[in-house]
Amino acid sequence: MPARARRRSFHVMQGDLVQTSPPGLITYAIGDVHGCLDKLTTLVDLCMKHCAGRPMRLVFLGDYVDRGPDSRGVVNRLRALQSELPGMVVCLRGNHEALLLEAVATDDESQWFLNGAIQTLVSYGVREAIALPRDHVDWIASLPLFFDDGRRFFVHAGVDPTLPLDRQNERDLLWIREPFLSSDRDYGRLIVHGHTPLQTARPDLHPNRLNLDTAAVYGGRLTAAAFDDQKTAPLAFLYDAQAPSKLPAEP
Repeated sequence: MPARARRRSFHVMQGDLVQTSPPGLITYAIGDVHGCLDKLTTLVDLCMKHCAGRPMRLVFLGDYVDRGPDSRGVVNRLRALQSELPGMVVCLRGNHEALLLEAVATDDESQWFLNGAIQTLVSYGVREAIALPRDHVDWIASLPLFFDDGRRFFVHAGVDPTLPLDRQNERDLLWIREPFLSSDRDYGRLIVHGHTPLQTARPDLHPNRLNLDTAAVYGGRLTAAAFDDQKTAPLAFLYDAQAPSKLPAEP
């Protein structure tokens, strides 16, 4: 579609830092959802059973929309969770949310359409970004870029290994792969991220980072990592289903 002159602007929330946590808190970080509402529902239910009555926090790593069948349902479910568990559900922005916002703001949908926009529009029953529900767009625009709990730095894509965590730029937080993925830098935090689909459908844990994008929208599983405040490494991994034997190649 040709770009039109109208432009909307959005406030960017940079991130959040936890000051205090309830004793015994379990944090569940969940990888890229991409419109897979059934997998999201199953995994959240598993997290709620796993915490066994202890206080819990959910941290979603971004990419709620595009490619999968029910982006609208995913956004509705995440917003409902924030109402059900006030202050304990963190939804980070992913690069696909950034693409959607750019399409709404500029009326230029070309990049978004190259990255799965059509499935999102179909789920909303509209034909262009500007017709998306305003409350959903405003919610997406409010999403922070990172979340730091003092032990883990949760972010969609990763970080620039040449910069301190407090000097990262928005594009890297949303889009970076290399040199982040191959870096062995100690950040003083475990970087918990998604964005790069894992063909193994299993989380990829390194001393300095954890990738939780287990390719749910490509036939893999949706994965959660459970953490507590006693140690940095994950306590356990939870999945919406058994691991498939083989995943198709990423389009």
